Amino acid sequence: MSKMYASLTGVHCFVPDDVLTNHDLAQMVDTNDEWIMTRTGIRERHILKGEGQGVSVMGIEAVKGLLEKTNTDPSEIDLVICATVTPDMMFPDTANLIAHATDMKNAFCFDLAAACSGFIFALSTASTYIQSGMAKKVVVIGADKMSSIIDYTDRATCIIFGDAAGAVLLEASEEPTGVLDFVNKSDGMGQQYLYQKAGGSRWPASQHTLDNREHFAYQNGKPVFKYAVNGMADVVRQVMERNQLGQDDVAWVVPHQANLRIIESVANQLNFPIEKVMINIERYGNTTAATIPLCLWEWENQLKKGDNLVLTAFGGGFTWGAVYLKWAY
Repeated sequence: MSKMYASLTGVHCFVPDDVLTNHDLAQMVDTNDEWIMTRTGIRERHILKGEGQGVSVMGIEAVKGLLEKTNTDPSEIDLVICATVTPDMMFPDTANLIAHATDMKNAFCFDLAAACSGFIFALSTASTYIQSGMAKKVVVIGADKMSSIIDYTDRATCIIFGDAAGAVLLEASEEPTGVLDFVNKSDGMGQQYLYQKAGGSRWPASQHTLDNREHFAYQNGKPVFKYAVNGMADVVRQVMERNQLGQDDVAWVVPHQANLRIIESVANQLNFPIEKVMINIERYGNTTAATIPLCLWEWENQLKKGDNLVLTAFGGGFTWGAVYLKWAY
């Protein structure tokens, strides 16, 4: 039996129409465009508005576009994985809601929660299903409505995050393209630096948690910055070294869009030219699990079959990882 590879054969994203600029935020909290740009590199972010509009709304649109552009019959999809930390509800899974709305009736579905590393973890998980022969076509979604858990009176977090969804199609192929290797890491010590305290079984919703604004995301920026830079640089090195990839062999590094200074610091640690690093954080902010597919979508027309990409992310928990991806089309 021939070895199977999980080839990425399509990408599509959805970004809400409403834009929240730095000028808009300056009317809400004590901040300004220069302060935000200097610390994050973000000028604007997109926000999903409207009552009852969960993250599945964006995921559905991303998947519809993906299936249409790849001319894929929804009934052919075997598995759907949705990476998100802002699901519509605790259950059922958002992946189930998206699959139902897009007629992927033969797929089994589940959500994967790894914060900003979610897409990396979901992509590597999906690839193992294909390589094992258990699935032939898999849709991987990275989607978050971060505006639903952001405190817009806290200038440390409200300037960073935006909303978006991205989806990719993985297909079984005998050609050595797609996900060729990955390294995933996690360390629960990071829970103290980046978390959402209330809403789970430890601190269920109550009047106390509401009064104390404990349903919003919290971040201690300095330690997160340090661990993110070192973590992403380390796993990128691991993936490149064990696949004998030199700097000239890699067409693009595709980092999670957390903070421009983090991205630049990772590139510096790797001695990688910033011109070969995908960066679009200025226009979208940190969309958590959606940042990497957003980059692939925006750079799709510049990518050539056979291009070597290294994807990397770091998220709350802590979670981090890297994927070696050879472009398949």
